[in-house]
Amino acid sequence: MPISLYNSLTRRTEPFAPLDPKRVTMYLCGPTVYNYVHIGNARGPVVFDVLARLLRRHYPNVVYARNITDVEDKINAAAQREGVPIATITDRYTLAYRDDMAGLGITPPDLEPHATAHISEIIAMNEALIANGHAYAAEGHVLFDVDSYPAYGALSGRDTEELIAGARVEIAPYKKNPADFVLWKPSTPDLAGWDSPWGRGRPGWHIECSAMCAAQLGETIDIHAGGVDLLFPHHENEIAQSTSAHGGKTFARWWMHNGMLTFDGRKMSKSLGNVLLVHELLKLHPPEALRLLLLRGHYRQPLDWSENAIQQAISTLDGWYRVLRDLAHIEIPAGDLPVPERVEAALCDDLNTPQALAELSQLADQARHSGNGEAKAALLGGGALLGLLQQEPEAWLKRGESDIDAAHVDDLLEQRRAARGARDFARADAIRDELTAMGIVIEDGAQGTRWSVVKA
Repeated sequence: MPISLYNSLTRRTEPFAPLDPKRVTMYLCGPTVYNYVHIGNARGPVVFDVLARLLRRHYPNVVYARNITDVEDKINAAAQREGVPIATITDRYTLAYRDDMAGLGITPPDLEPHATAHISEIIAMNEALIANGHAYAAEGHVLFDVDSYPAYGALSGRDTEELIAGARVEIAPYKKNPADFVLWKPSTPDLAGWDSPWGRGRPGWHIECSAMCAAQLGETIDIHAGGVDLLFPHHENEIAQSTSAHGGKTFARWWMHNGMLTFDGRKMSKSLGNVLLVHELLKLHPPEALRLLLLRGHYRQPLDWSENAIQQAISTLDGWYRVLRDLAHIEIPAGDLPVPERVEAALCDDLNTPQALAELSQLADQARHSGNGEAKAALLGGGALLGLLQQEPEAWLKRGESDIDAAHVDDLLEQRRAARGARDFARADAIRDELTAMGIVIEDGAQGTRWSVVKA
């Protein structure tokens, strides 16, 4: 079935057709590695992980790149505070980021370019932009000449004056136009820097992604993705400098932007003290529940994060895993799982994960009632495409069991069974209440009583 994706540049949903069906290219703006990332930074990687999984079902070769920004002023500041080279900071938090993303069930990208490994490409792009009249050198800086690119603002849909008014634009005497943005800037001896035709310096943020993208994927790519907060100025500037450096070639054919996360209805920000780090959340909650919550809203819309929403995600997964546990006696043949058409159809419709999750719930209901292998395989196949239901049901349902005295639980269940047999229902109910207080949920069924741990 065909895939349709919303294109932020054209502002409409369009049938997806890659430039080369034998090599589909996608680039996602990755982290600036100076600290642990917050949960809002994880929404894009989770969402576009699902897109990559979908694309791989339709095309034989998908090349997915997610970069690491490992030179930037925040990194410099962190290194100076600790009195260490920037690599000490960036290596530490790059590893932490990879661990966090793996914890959320995100498949590693095919390519993970680092900005510091592309300095020569960045310098070469600066030289090309100067040579063709789109950039100029001034006081050790190289700046992009916004007036040289008439299409500037096409992505954000505003003219240059509006863009300047709505952005933090550095006013500097060496700029021809306040909107001109930095491609290269000088470094003092205490800052990271590289030799260049304009003196020792370091790249501007925007050109890093343009150079890495071109070096790894080519001058024209199929999909460029990132958070909506990057639309301006970062992505607007990427388009301007990449198009200008490559003789007017289209830089990215589709631009995709995920909406921001809010926390109990308010924007996440350090000033409000409501920034939630993935590193910490993975210790507090089942990682798969965090992933499910990030997929519950349509990727282009804002998504509210709350404790209640996390508990709902856990409850939903509990229900699905109980179905799989009840069908544990049915073996599914090894190999690729079948993906239900209606789950795939939802994802092909501009990555409609809410609809795909609704379909998954219906598949769980069908598997619960039918109890056959075909229904179980469909549930597992639909879950796999979304990166869900990847654990053994017993492992999920008894998570945290190491903190529970299993022998004591089994003894209480035996006492309860005996009490019910003796029609002492008050005693049986009291035992259930005792188990509930311990964080144990019990289920009576035809195959006996089962228990699992309720744990966030």
